[in-house]
Amino acid sequence: MKYDFTTLIPREGKDALAVEGPAVGFGPKAPEPPYDFIPMWVADMNFPTAPSIVREITERAQHPLFGYFLASQDYYEAIFRWQARHGVKGLTKGNIGYQNGVLGGVASLIRLCTQSGEKILMHSPAYIGFTEVLKSLGREAELSPLKKDAQGVWRMDLEDMERRLKENRIHFAIFCSPHNPTGRVWTREEIAAAMALFEKYDCTVASDEIWSDLVLPGHVHVPTQSVSEDAKMRTVAFYSPSKGFNLSGLWSSYHIVYNKTLRDRLRLVGENTHYNNLNVLSMHATVGAYSSEGAAWLEELRQVLQENIDYVCGFAKENLPGTAISRPESTYLIFMDCRAYCERTGRSMDELIAACWRVGVGLQDGRPFFEPYGLRINLALPKARVEEAMRRLKEEVFV
Repeated sequence: MKYDFTTLIPREGKDALAVEGPAVGFGPKAPEPPYDFIPMWVADMNFPTAPSIVREITERAQHPLFGYFLASQDYYEAIFRWQARHGVKGLTKGNIGYQNGVLGGVASLIRLCTQSGEKILMHSPAYIGFTEVLKSLGREAELSPLKKDAQGVWRMDLEDMERRLKENRIHFAIFCSPHNPTGRVWTREEIAAAMALFEKYDCTVASDEIWSDLVLPGHVHVPTQSVSEDAKMRTVAFYSPSKGFNLSGLWSSYHIVYNKTLRDRLRLVGENTHYNNLNVLSMHATVGAYSSEGAAWLEELRQVLQENIDYVCGFAKENLPGTAISRPESTYLIFMDCRAYCERTGRSMDELIAACWRVGVGLQDGRPFFEPYGLRINLALPKARVEEAMRRLKEEVFV
């Protein structure tokens, strides 16, 4: 491969939540000696950043002034080109607006379109960020469970969705595409069916498409706004290079909206609060990510992630009895279902998670995502570290 996905970059002393969080109260305790820590919990990657991004930031940082600035034409052109990869045509500057994080953008839209006490339709398993922000806004998540088919593929339950929309008089939905946290990549037909329901019940839709850059080989991202003219006008789509290119520390999100009323209201939120302003280095990072070199780096990354996922799925099937993994179609996160293991051994999830962390495998509790027996595991690490983590689970935990 042209790019480096094997070097383990030390992150200690560089403000990294993934490796320094446990020492200051984020996550369970650090491992016991002699184990080192393998960070597999926070949703960021442990690979060197794409060279095109580092170059863009470095070149801009060499200029000694960082005052007020204008969003460059290069920034917009980069987004136009990147969205064209998904078949999006005819974007203009007016359709694009900066958001201080996808979560913040969704929160702004919820405040604009709903009242305190309203229910918001979501799917479960659910991203904890959305469920928590709904609580803080005085809204309530109405969760429609995804169901696994005979092949273990997560599917939407359209009848359940419609029942909840009708009974609760819901007029706002958060739609994750690809789905977070299961990693399901919806087909055009599935998205169209969901959007037909949202049209029927007059729902404004916040479409979280932050994971679209990490759709794995063999799958295709379909923008929610592309499935119909109605979907285009009732949906605000949220994107960011932060997941695909590991830029969560730079706050580089944006929305795409075609409905003029929604566009104007979202713009006013930013103008009235003065919080929602693009960062000059984030702008240059986005240009570097959304370049031809960034695309080449991303293509290699997707292959590496697929190899890690294939390895872990095969390893767990052979060596971790009582566990089951639904293969993600996007993202670098998997859910390992441990129900059979816990029921067979009588071990609780708290005990199981503590045992993992004790030997340095820092994974995430799936219960806040509404997976009662789930372990959420980040596989965006050099394969040697993934292999070591699996060895520890086999020899020290699932015994």
